[in-house]
Amino acid sequence: MSTGTIKKVAGPLVIAEGMRDANMFDVVRVSKQRLIGEIIEMHGDEASVQVYEETSGLGPGEPVESMNVPLSVELGPGLIGSIYDGIQRPLNAIMEKTGTNNLARGVEVDSLDRSTKWKFVATAKVGDEVEAGDIVGTVEETAVVTQKIMVPYGVKGTIKSIKEGEFNVDETVYVVETKDGDKELTLMQKWPVRRGRPYKTKLPPSKPLITGQRVVDGFFPIAKGGVAAVPGPFGSGKTVIQHQLAKWAEADIVIYIGCGERGNEMTDVLNEFPELKDPKTGESLMQRTVLIANTSDMPVAAREASIYTGITMAEYFRDMGYSVALMADSTSRWAEALREMSGRLEEMPGEEGYPAYLASRLAQFYERAGDVISLGKEGRQGQLSAIGAVSPPGGDISEPVSQATLRIVKVFWGLDADLAHQRHFPAINWLTSYSLYLDSIGPWFDENVAPDWMSTRQKLMSLLQDEDSLNEIVKMVGMDALSPQDRLKMEAARSIREDFLHQNSFDEIDTYTSLGKQYNMMKLVYAFYDLGTKALDQGANINDIVMMETRERIGRYKYTVEAKVEEEYKKISDELAAEFASVISKEDR
Repeated sequence: MSTGTIKKVAGPLVIAEGMRDANMFDVVRVSKQRLIGEIIEMHGDEASVQVYEETSGLGPGEPVESMNVPLSVELGPGLIGSIYDGIQRPLNAIMEKTGTNNLARGVEVDSLDRSTKWKFVATAKVGDEVEAGDIVGTVEETAVVTQKIMVPYGVKGTIKSIKEGEFNVDETVYVVETKDGDKELTLMQKWPVRRGRPYKTKLPPSKPLITGQRVVDGFFPIAKGGVAAVPGPFGSGKTVIQHQLAKWAEADIVIYIGCGERGNEMTDVLNEFPELKDPKTGESLMQRTVLIANTSDMPVAAREASIYTGITMAEYFRDMGYSVALMADSTSRWAEALREMSGRLEEMPGEEGYPAYLASRLAQFYERAGDVISLGKEGRQGQLSAIGAVSPPGGDISEPVSQATLRIVKVFWGLDADLAHQRHFPAINWLTSYSLYLDSIGPWFDENVAPDWMSTRQKLMSLLQDEDSLNEIVKMVGMDALSPQDRLKMEAARSIREDFLHQNSFDEIDTYTSLGKQYNMMKLVYAFYDLGTKALDQGANINDIVMMETRERIGRYKYTVEAKVEEEYKKISDELAAEFASVISKEDR
C-alpha cells in the first residue's frame, strides 16, 4: 500500500504528497479518522484526492493511505431492499452503529451484511467447465427476486468443488480450477464503478418499456434498454413522474438514485416505497428496489460517485437476465458536483463553469444502458433502461447540462410549468417532447396491441398540433370566429388533453392504464372527431355536437376497471354513434 501525507486541503479536495506508487482512481484513507476518498488526479508524487466525507479539521502532515484498489461496489445477496449513500455505505447499518441520524465521519461498515446467511442452491456441479457470466447457483433474496450467482469476470476453468446450504456473502461456496491455480469464490463479487460491466452483444431496441402512463406509452414511449431525460423547472413534477415510473414500469428491478435532491423528497421515497404494493406480485415494492440516497446536505463529492454506484448495481442485475429501470434524480445536481471538483482542481472551465468534459461524462453514463446479451454460455438477455431528471435553472433547457443530455438521449419528456400550475399531470408538454424510438418500437405496438395503434397516435398528435395553431387565432378574434370544422378540432383536442393525457396518479384505477385500455381511449376520443366531421358534412349544428352527453362518458372511461374495459368501450361507442345519428336526423327535420 502506498502511503503519503496531506500537503493542502481545499474543501473536499485534498492534495497528498509521497503518493508516487498509487494509481489513478485508487481508494484512499485520509488522516487518522480514515476518511474515504478517491484519487482523481496525479502529478509526479502528488495526488489530488476527492474525499467523500466532511474534511473540516484536516491539516498538512496527516497520513494518506492508498488501498491500491479502485472505488468498487460489492455485488451479491443483500442488495435488494437496501438504502445506501453515494459510495454504497448502508445508511441503516451506519445509524445502528453510530446511534445518530447524521453520517458520522470515518465510519467503516460493510456494504453487504456479513452476518446474514443466504440459502445457496447449486445449479452447477463438480467437473463443469465454466467461464465468466455462467450461473453456478441461485439465492432467493426476496419473495420477488432470485439472485443468480455468476462466475466473476476473468475466471475460466473447471469446478473443483461446490457446496449447497446457508452461507455468508464472504464464505467460500465453490472453487474453480484455472490455469493460474484454484480460485475460491463466494456469493459476492466486486466491480469498479467507473468501468461498465462487459457483455457479449448490444442489441437494437425492439420493445417498449411499458409504464402505464398514457402520455409516455401512447405518445412518447421509451424502449427497454433505452435512455430518457425529464427536464423541467422547479415544481413541474420531475420527481413525481420518476416515482410513477419506478412504481409502474414493466421492470424486474428498480434502482432509484436520489442525487443531490432535497432531503425531504428522498425521505418521502424512503417512507413511501416500503408501503407500496407491487402490482405484479402484491409484495412491497422494496422487495425489488435498491435506493441510493445522496441528498443535498450530504458531501458533494460523494454525489459525483452516486450515479456510477447505481448504474453498476443495475448492470449486475441486467447480467442476470433481468429488466432493470434506473432513475437518476437529478443529473443536474451531479453535474454541479463535477463543476465544483473541476474548479478546485483549477481546470480550464467550459460553458457556465462546467468542465469541458461534461458531455463526455454524461455520455459515458447513459451509454451503459442497453438491451444486451450477457456473458456466459447461456446467453441471457437483460435490459437496463436509464431515466435521468434534469433540473435546469428556471426551466431554461439551453443551459449546458440539458443540451449535453439532449444530444445523448433518445426520449425527451419536456415538463411545462404552466401545465403543472393547471394541475395537469403528467405535465409533459406534447408539443416539445419527442421519442426517437418510435420507428424501431412502433411495429411492436401494431403487432401486439392493435394494427392501427401508430396511425391512431399520429391522428391525435396532428389534432393537438392543429389546436396550437388555432389557439393563436382564438387569442386574437375569439372562438366564435372559427369555422365549425375548426371548432370541432378545438373540442377534440381538448378531449385528448383532458380525457387521455391527463392522468390522476392518486386514483387507484387511473394511476395505471393498460395498453389495451389506452388504445380504446384513443379510439373513443378520435371517434368523436371523426363522426363529428361526417356530421358537419351532413349539415349538423356544431353546438349540438359540442353539447353531446356521450362526451362525458368518454371522459369518465379512464376510471373504468380493467375487467370491464371492453364492455364499457362497446357501450360508449354504440351510444356515440346513436347520438350522432340523432344530431344528424334533427337537422334533417
